[in-house]
Amino acid sequence: MTLEQLRIFLAVAEREHMTAGARALNITQSAASAAIAALEDRHAVRLFHRVGRGITLTEAGRLFLAEARAVLARATAAETALDDLGALRRGILRVVASQTIAAYWLPPLLAGFHRRYPALSIALTIRNTEQAATHVRDGEAEIGIIEGEIDDPALARWPIGEDRLLLVQAGPFDGAPIDAQWLRRARWIMREEGSGTRSTLDQHLHRLGIAPDTLDVALVLPSNESVRTAVEAGAGIAALSSLVVAPGLRAGTLHAAPCAFGPRTFFGLRHKERYRSKAADALLAFITSAEHPGRASDVGTKKSRPRTDGSFLPDEAASGPGAGPGPAG
Repeated sequence: MTLEQLRIFLAVAEREHMTAGARALNITQSAASAAIAALEDRHAVRLFHRVGRGITLTEAGRLFLAEARAVLARATAAETALDDLGALRRGILRVVASQTIAAYWLPPLLAGFHRRYPALSIALTIRNTEQAATHVRDGEAEIGIIEGEIDDPALARWPIGEDRLLLVQAGPFDGAPIDAQWLRRARWIMREEGSGTRSTLDQHLHRLGIAPDTLDVALVLPSNESVRTAVEAGAGIAALSSLVVAPGLRAGTLHAAPCAFGPRTFFGLRHKERYRSKAADALLAFITSAEHPGRASDVGTKKSRPRTDGSFLPDEAASGPGAGPGPAG
């Protein structure tokens, strides 16, 4: 049984005339007769009484008419749904993002996207970088946005944004240069392994000739907020996104070192072989074209360069709120 056979049956049944039904569908009378005969033969039931040149529905035909109308209505609804999905008038887009991105960088962009496409829903899942990549690879999310490096041949990865890590503590930094020796002596609060923040910090430390496992790590915590709160309580220093620490810097509960790590890149992730929905393409295009609310410059940091002795060039912007010379906290 095909939708075309159902359409022919419906047209003929509503008119109780084979030729009129065929004409309504712009097909020949013989094609309409063949379709009706195929239905009757396939299911061993008569749908029409044939009396002279006229036809009327049998009891089976009347019962089948209601079912045929319902099936064709559902088919029309399904076609409309596909049209709406293609035209971005409805649908759900599943996105997974790592913590900093999901909590700070992405929400303003999603709000702007929703204003443009109000009928589209976005289901956002928060995972660390490694977990986010697994979600995209396994098809649990169509798009991933991560902070760290991922090497997975099944995934396409490209730059989509950036921020910067700042070195922060509860009290002001003194005037001593923040070099490799200073970093080794400090007491650290870290994110967990597998997080983009931890991965980026480890890369910067290696560039300075510091093995991360040689640091004095007091706490390893599972979220940016728990790390920030521990630092504000005086438990140690941490390297966190400028987006995460900006409120604390403004409030004076955090102080930034007069230096900064280089920018870190946010990456988009998609599976190379899975279907690319128009909703996902629209979101990625919107993010690319939108003005970034989360650029590192918005919280007053400029790119710093390591000195040859392992310390950092002063970051003049870090002398703003929450930074400056003084005793270490």
